Amino acid sequence: MPSTLITGIGTLVTNDPAYGTGPVGLLADAAVVIDGDTVAWVGPAAEAPAADERVDAAGRALLPGFVDSHAHLVFAGDRTAEFNARMSGQSYSAGGIRTTVAATRAAADAELDANLARLVREALRQGTTLVECKSGYGLTVEDESRALRIASSYTPETTYLGAHVVAPEFADDPAGYVELVTGPMLDACAPYARWVDVFCEKGAFDGDQARAILTAGTARGLTPRVHANQLTYGPGVQLAVELGAASADHCTHLTDEDVAALAGSSTVATLLPGAEFSTRAVYPDARRLLDAGAVVALSTDCNPGSSFTSSMAFCIAVAVREMGMTPDEALWSATAGGARALRRSDVGAVMVGARADLQLLDAPSHVHLAYRPGVPLTAAVWRAGVREV
Repeated sequence: MPSTLITGIGTLVTNDPAYGTGPVGLLADAAVVIDGDTVAWVGPAAEAPAADERVDAAGRALLPGFVDSHAHLVFAGDRTAEFNARMSGQSYSAGGIRTTVAATRAAADAELDANLARLVREALRQGTTLVECKSGYGLTVEDESRALRIASSYTPETTYLGAHVVAPEFADDPAGYVELVTGPMLDACAPYARWVDVFCEKGAFDGDQARAILTAGTARGLTPRVHANQLTYGPGVQLAVELGAASADHCTHLTDEDVAALAGSSTVATLLPGAEFSTRAVYPDARRLLDAGAVVALSTDCNPGSSFTSSMAFCIAVAVREMGMTPDEALWSATAGGARALRRSDVGAVMVGARADLQLLDAPSHVHLAYRPGVPLTAAVWRAGVREV
């Protein structure tokens, strides 16, 4: 590929203080050179080297591509009626997942693939250059493995979530379902997955069941992540830290001990404000986690039931308005924080040697992501050095 010089950048977010000021390494009047799929040069526009092609940012802001480290994109069906009922006063519970399970099982591979492709493209148009994708809407050996096989065509960040809820066939035998998840289903899914996840929550899996599932996945070479403490206080966060999980996701209901455990570990607290927005639940307290020293990521939790948004910009705006984050902290969490949650050092930042995942905003500053909520600001996107938008 020809090299590309992006110059005339009003403000460049590098996420590396070595390149600029503040926690997001902000550099004014900047330029970036892309060579192949990587960033080859970063610095002041006046010192930029030549390249084969040139793009004038015309004073607009350039940022790392968003890293969405928690999404459920392999599914079929629609849960509009459930959302409408919640907005009319009914409460949310994990049971709604089973509605999507039935539709997903009935769908052909081509239907699932087309829906996934649509959502990945939708996210890309909004600046998301890397997305994690979970199974969890099949809950049979065949349906879970095909979900991961389909997802692996779109992202290397695939997560085995056979332990989303207990499959309806095993409603009276949850122990039997755990045996399936840790045995034949794991055997079929492990070749297509990097991660193993479990919904550790009332109505899904308790602490002992979650431990067994995560331990089995780890033994097969998968790295754990945990749906933890979303609906109420529980053992999920402590289990995630104990088992060295890359991320504890949701973290809505935390004790002081939970916060301290996250702050003293390498486990990222991934917050998913789209879920609270869509279920009218209390938002997680990002300020409490950040002040304690925990690493925080922001993600969409894109799924058909409790958070049907692919917009990381929306999640940034909600986090700033409702969760005590500054615009700098929210952007870092939606880029570098997501990379940490996926244990990636090649994405989430604009620095020499990083993968060239970039987004140009139709705005002079990244602060506009929170300042202008709901406005589509992404003007251009490069993924692995290729202009996609």
